[in-house]
Amino acid sequence: MDEKNYLKLLSLITPLIQRQDTVMRKAISAHERLSVTLRFLATGRTYECLKYSAIISPQALGRIIPETCDAIYEALKDDYLQFPDSSDKWKETAQLFEERWNFPHCLGAIDGKHIDIVPPADSGSYFYNYKGRHSMVLMAIVDAKYRFLLADSGTNGRVSDGGVLQNTTFFEKLQMKHLNLPDSEPIQHSSRCLPYLFVADDAFPLRPDMMKPYRQADLSSYEKKIFNYRLSRARRIVENAFGILASRFRIYHTQINLEPNNIEKVVMATCVLHNFLMEHTPNSYAPPRCFYRENVDNGTVVTTGYDATRSNVENLQVQNRGNVLNDAKKVRLEYQTYFVNEGKVPWQDSFIEM
Repeated sequence: MDEKNYLKLLSLITPLIQRQDTVMRKAISAHERLSVTLRFLATGRTYECLKYSAIISPQALGRIIPETCDAIYEALKDDYLQFPDSSDKWKETAQLFEERWNFPHCLGAIDGKHIDIVPPADSGSYFYNYKGRHSMVLMAIVDAKYRFLLADSGTNGRVSDGGVLQNTTFFEKLQMKHLNLPDSEPIQHSSRCLPYLFVADDAFPLRPDMMKPYRQADLSSYEKKIFNYRLSRARRIVENAFGILASRFRIYHTQINLEPNNIEKVVMATCVLHNFLMEHTPNSYAPPRCFYRENVDNGTVVTTGYDATRSNVENLQVQNRGNVLNDAKKVRLEYQTYFVNEGKVPWQDSFIEM
């Protein structure tokens, strides 16, 4: 973050965190509160460690940092965490996915991550996940520019990964058809009429409005392999976003040792800061080397980008969903047929193994 954008952020949150001097002592300034909070998020240092550079007691930091994280989220969420609320806005998101990642009618890439925490006293196995660690889950939807459209944090790690999505307001509205998603319409340069949908991995259900890849055991044909490649190419955006988040905010390389409600404040603050920095300082915050890149000449993916797996951010568990709705299977087959015919891209054959 450069000085210009730091001062912009400071001006936005100062009304929310500024405190009055008293006859007993001088208040800790908004600048000091913001700078120590950003240092905490960026380094993952403990309050005991930060007290030396901030000249603020650990007890005061325990109040200041959660308060400032909450203020960052409140100040930035309306402008930098905008969830589309109309059919036209969803179409703008889908258009960008088609232009950048050759996946038409894609409304966003969905994924979730377990974030390691130190469990609160007497919490037992409430936060204990399938990997034998204590965690809370961050569920997110990302657009074609690696920006979070939606971030939902706070579900305890004990909940089955299939249940994490179902616990969100997003999924409730998706089921009730209250998201104002566009109706199915013909794809550009094709007469094929396909629905708008989200892309996800195997941890999520297959639905007419949510596509996931075929399981490895089912990759028996060229067409299925092409579908998996094209879907994964679009879905990889959310993996990149989590990778950048975990690399820039080193708090995700630690077991976060805060109260659960304060962990939520920290996570949501990092998500809006990610979008803020992607908007204003993308070249320094997320330079090209951050991202997975494809070499279309030899069919390989350059994986020097930031990787969320090198942090304490864990994938959701892959689920065997059993029976799948026939409507969802038909939609997947329609997209599969499109990708091997009029929607084919010149390099796709190089990225599959026959």
